[in-house]
Amino acid sequence: MNQIPLTGDATGDAALRKVLWRLVPFSILLFFVQVIDKTNVSFAALQMNQQLGFTPEVYGFGAGIFFLGAFLFEVPSNLILRRVGARRWLARIMITWGFIVVALAWVKSPSSFYLLRFLLGVAEAGLLPGILYHLGNWIPEQRRGIAASWLLSTGAIGPMLGAPLATGIMEMHGIAGFQGWQWLFILEGAATVAVGLFTLGFLPTTPRETAWLNPAEQKWLGDTLARELAAKERTGMTRLSAGFLNKRVLLALVVGFFLLFINFGTIMWLPQMIKAFGGLSNMEVGLLSVLPFACGAVGMIFCGRSSDRAGERRWYVVGAAALAAAGFACAGLASTHLWAFVGLCVGMMGILSTFGVFWAYAGGLLGGAAAAGGLAFINTSSQLGAFLGPICVGYLKQTSQTFNSGLLLLSACAIATALIAVSLRNAPAQEAVVISQAVV
Repeated sequence: MNQIPLTGDATGDAALRKVLWRLVPFSILLFFVQVIDKTNVSFAALQMNQQLGFTPEVYGFGAGIFFLGAFLFEVPSNLILRRVGARRWLARIMITWGFIVVALAWVKSPSSFYLLRFLLGVAEAGLLPGILYHLGNWIPEQRRGIAASWLLSTGAIGPMLGAPLATGIMEMHGIAGFQGWQWLFILEGAATVAVGLFTLGFLPTTPRETAWLNPAEQKWLGDTLARELAAKERTGMTRLSAGFLNKRVLLALVVGFFLLFINFGTIMWLPQMIKAFGGLSNMEVGLLSVLPFACGAVGMIFCGRSSDRAGERRWYVVGAAALAAAGFACAGLASTHLWAFVGLCVGMMGILSTFGVFWAYAGGLLGGAAAAGGLAFINTSSQLGAFLGPICVGYLKQTSQTFNSGLLLLSACAIATALIAVSLRNAPAQEAVVISQAVV
């Protein structure tokens, strides 16, 4: 974000620079912590599964049941956030889930693993749609593509940093009588609680609450967002019912389901997929896991920039999903470990590239109460895909003893995503907008 997208208006430029620099990095921090805590179980499994006797099916169900908890509580969480404010509710989410992550260090059986993973999903429910809803109250629709892409790129950057961090922490094996995977949950859970407490004192809820916007900047931002809200009101996209019944929302819901099915069907098994190449230490697996996420981060930022410049969302989702399909097919059919790894990198680049653009699209569909309920509805239904993805890949791994069939399933789902995304239509506030300015 070295150059913030300009509006052509000096006051608007100043307001956007301040908002993007102050809110987007902090939102990235919150989402980064969630990504780390959501995926650390995939690295803990390198030790935990063997020590506790968890089969691939047991681990897959435990990894996936997190998303069932999120599925059930996402919409209520976001509606509460709209009533009590982002600062208090996002802090509550983080503090609660931090304590549950710490508790995972004392898992002893499949049933306790399932219970804590489910409760973790309940506790984390609403964070991403809550952040997107909060940013939507600050950032005009035309600039949300790059903002959402920077935010969602954390889904790639988080595991890039988290992989060596997780495997490094697991080298603490035996210290104070704890296993390495237990230290992973204890330290990362405690860090989450600390960030949640910091959120209580840092995060502003509305532009009028902050002293770092002057009155002219507050007025420009308020007027711009009010015009966008009025456009949505004219098409009925601010009523709460629109967040659940509108055809565009329902179509976005289906796309989101497949995106998270593919994403977490890959992420929750990626370390074990790489480990299956043979002859690699856990630390080497952690380092190799960085590259697929690095490819995804590059693709995500590129698509976000290009999408804002073109004023287009749909075809970027279609193209990225098609790339993911090709990559996972290559990984599933490859005859060598090298080409399988290349396929994983391409597949991750494709699937992760969709997220910033997709959520910029979804965030632009709705306003008001419809945005709070609708964003959560799209995300919570997507969580059902995240629940099923790791389970299906785990089942196929257990029955076939390889990851090939699971990777081909992910490829087929990516093809379905691309075909469905062709039917997406632009958001009401975006239909007449084509942005020709260069953005970063």
